[in-house]
Amino acid sequence: MNETAFIIGSRPITWAEIILAVSAAIIVLLLIVLLLTWRALRQHKQRQQEEARLAMLLQQRIAELSGQLSQQADAASARDTHIARLLSERLDAVSMRLGQGLNDHSERTARQLRELAERLAVIDEARAHIGQLAGEVTNLQRILSDKQARGAFGQGRMEAIVRDALPGGLYAFQDTLSNGARPDCTIRMPESDLKFVIDAKFPLEGFDALHRAENETAHQDALRRIRRDMRRHIADIAGKYLIPGETLDFAILFVPSESLYAELHERMSDLVQEAHRTHVVIASPSVLMLMVQTLQTLFRDVRMREAAGIVQREVRHLLQDVERLHSRLLDLQRHFGQVTQDIDRLRITGEKIINRALKIDALDLDEEEKPGRSDGLPPDGMHAHIRAENQEDND
Repeated sequence: MNETAFIIGSRPITWAEIILAVSAAIIVLLLIVLLLTWRALRQHKQRQQEEARLAMLLQQRIAELSGQLSQQADAASARDTHIARLLSERLDAVSMRLGQGLNDHSERTARQLRELAERLAVIDEARAHIGQLAGEVTNLQRILSDKQARGAFGQGRMEAIVRDALPGGLYAFQDTLSNGARPDCTIRMPESDLKFVIDAKFPLEGFDALHRAENETAHQDALRRIRRDMRRHIADIAGKYLIPGETLDFAILFVPSESLYAELHERMSDLVQEAHRTHVVIASPSVLMLMVQTLQTLFRDVRMREAAGIVQREVRHLLQDVERLHSRLLDLQRHFGQVTQDIDRLRITGEKIINRALKIDALDLDEEEKPGRSDGLPPDGMHAHIRAENQEDND
C-alpha cells in the first residue's frame, strides 16, 4: 500500500492515497445522486401543486363557459325568431325568382347527367372485375373438388396459422415420426420431448352431397358418407400419430372451414364425442388459432421462467461480489490504520533525527581547547549526552 504508484511533480503518489481519492469520489457521487433525487421529488411536488391550481382554474373556466353558453342559447332563440320573420317576409321574393331557379335547375340536371354517365363507366369497369372474381371463384371450386389440391389448401391454411403465431424453431411441417408416419405439422412442446400433432382434413364431398340432397334418402346417404369419411380420418390420426413417449396423448384434426366445423357440431355431435374418446380433437381455423396462441403463451412463460432463473443466479453472484467488496473494504480500512500508525512512527523518528542533528550542530567544540581522552574515547560529558539520546530514542 505504501508503494509509489506514480509521481506528480516531485511528490510521489502511493496506492493508499489513490484508493482514498477513489473512495472520496464515490462518496461525492453518492451525495450528488441523493441531491438529484431530492430535487426530482421537489419538482414532482411542485408539479402536483401546479396541477391542482390548474384544475381549480379549469373548474372556474367551466363555470364561466356555462354562463356564456346560457347567454348564447338565449341569443340564439331570439335570432331564430328573427329569422322566422325574415323567412316569411322573403317568401314572396322567392316566388318571383322561380323562373331563374328553373333555369338553374336545368343546368344542374345536365351536369348530373354527365356525372351519371361517368359513374356508369365506373360500373362497367367494376362489372369486369366481378367477372374476373367469378373466374377466380370457379378456380377455387375446381381446387376444392380436387382431393390433392383441397388437401394442399387445408394444409396451407393450417401452416399460415402456425407460422403467424410461433417461432420457426418450434414447429415442423411433414415431419417423420418414429413409426414412419408424416403428419402435416408437429409442434415441439416446451420443457419436454413430446410433440403436438396437427393433421389437416377436408371432407367436402359428403357435405356437398348433404346440401344437394333433395329427399330423405339422399340426406341420410350424405350423412352416412360424412360419418364414414370422418371416422376414417379420426382412426388414421389416432392410429398413426398417437405414439406414447413421442407425441402427446391427443392430436388435432384440422377442418379448414368454419361452416363444415359448425355442421359437424350441429348435426353430428356424437361423431365429435367419438373423436374425443379416441383422443382426437376436431378444430376449425379459429379454434386452431386459439390453441396455437395458447401454446405461444406457454412458450413465453417458459422463456420468462428461464430468464427469471438467470436473473436469480446473477443476483446471487452479485450478492457474493458485494460481500467480497465489503470484506476487502474492511481489510483496506485495517491497512489504512496500520499505515497511519507507521506514518506517525516515521514522523516521530524524523523529528528525533532532526533534533539530534541540531544538537550535533550545536556542539561546536574546539579540539585544542577541549582535547579528547588519551584512549580515543569521547570526553565524559559527551558520554552522558549520548546516553541521554539513546534513552530518548528507546522512549
